[in-house]
Amino acid sequence: MNTNPENLHAEIYLTSRDTQSRLAHVGSVAMAPIPNDDLEKESIYIDPNITYQELEGFGGAFTESAAVTLQKMPEAKQQEILRAYFDPEQGLGYTLCRTHINSCDFSLGNYAYCEKENDFKLKSFSIDRDRQALLPMIHQAQKISRNGFKLFASPWSPPAWMKTNGKMNNGGKLKPDCREAWGRYYARYIREYAKEGVPIWGLTVQNEPMANQTWDSCLYTSQEEAEFIRDYLGPILEGEGLGHIKIIINDHNRDRMFERAKLIFDDPKASQYIWGTGFHWYGADQFENVQRVHDAWPDKKLLFTEGCQEGGPHIGSWMTGERYARSMIQDLNHWTVGWVDWNMILDEKGGPNHVGNYCSAPILADTTTHEIHYQSSYYYIGHFSRFIKPGAKRILATSTKDELEVTAFLNPEGCKAVVVLNRSERPIPFILKSEKRGAPLTLPARSILTSLL
Repeated sequence: MNTNPENLHAEIYLTSRDTQSRLAHVGSVAMAPIPNDDLEKESIYIDPNITYQELEGFGGAFTESAAVTLQKMPEAKQQEILRAYFDPEQGLGYTLCRTHINSCDFSLGNYAYCEKENDFKLKSFSIDRDRQALLPMIHQAQKISRNGFKLFASPWSPPAWMKTNGKMNNGGKLKPDCREAWGRYYARYIREYAKEGVPIWGLTVQNEPMANQTWDSCLYTSQEEAEFIRDYLGPILEGEGLGHIKIIINDHNRDRMFERAKLIFDDPKASQYIWGTGFHWYGADQFENVQRVHDAWPDKKLLFTEGCQEGGPHIGSWMTGERYARSMIQDLNHWTVGWVDWNMILDEKGGPNHVGNYCSAPILADTTTHEIHYQSSYYYIGHFSRFIKPGAKRILATSTKDELEVTAFLNPEGCKAVVVLNRSERPIPFILKSEKRGAPLTLPARSILTSLL
């Protein structure tokens, strides 16, 4: 990076609907001195001296469905897909990922690691199912990722015998007499994954604890989640030498995240164990609720833990990528420290999914023709994940036009990354300004750029 102010340039990377540019380096523009009163043109202004949160990373989820889809591809295609996500220079450079404890809807069917009835001592606990596809995918990704990645895990449901409805699907609750065994289940999972060379960085208590789904699900009120953390999960992890594991609450949508966070954080004995609040994007956007949680509990972190385009594969949809970028910009600008997509890979139907809840993914792999479809979401995510590194700090970024949505970060090595989104149907010229210098740029219609300074 050239830090000489007399020879400062902005390197421009572009993805645009109406061109062939896909995460493409399209040029370098000089950052020339500008007059203080140059107020005539639209502009984006960044100030690296005003900083906010530090970034944990970007990534996606390892699911059984993703892993099985990957296995159905030829070896060379498997390597291409994993490099596309984990290579830090040619791929997206993922550094923060998610996986599931027991089955989720993006599994081939319901399964648990301890299915023997009333096995409170967890003597039958086994992760053999994950050794078939899920763990091999994680191991392959580890080999490609040069700097490694953090991994957090989420349960969709306890084993059926631990639940009030006697099954993993259709909601139900954790039986009170199973809370200790379920708390030890997380700890056992962490230790078993560690034996496989897969360290777990964090846990969400429960995926979507307010949703009674037709697939793997389990319901918790805010009080029940707080009590489980306070009396079981937190003390058990600490007692077993796992107190460093990040505990994340909510793991549901933005709409009720403030209310739920308040009810849980108001219990100081539960709050002491909690690292932060996770959230999804399904339902209303309500980005302001993310900010509200930060403002009320600035010592707690915020993490986007899941989002995808629902209702099928949506092959070729440009709006999908724009949905991702808008959410990423808004969430980051409201103090989110990491942003994690849902399935990394799905098949041509948007599955497999054991209840038919088909969705899109940034990479779709046709398991018959072995063709790989890179979706718009893949490239749009890359405008953040390839250029904004863990440890980067968000810096002040303002725009004079609503149509130019922006976020900016100062990377640990000193490089500034500015991401600008244009969802409108017209090109927009603007001046990128930083520290009394500026570069004239034009962002094409329906496009996104990353500028490195």
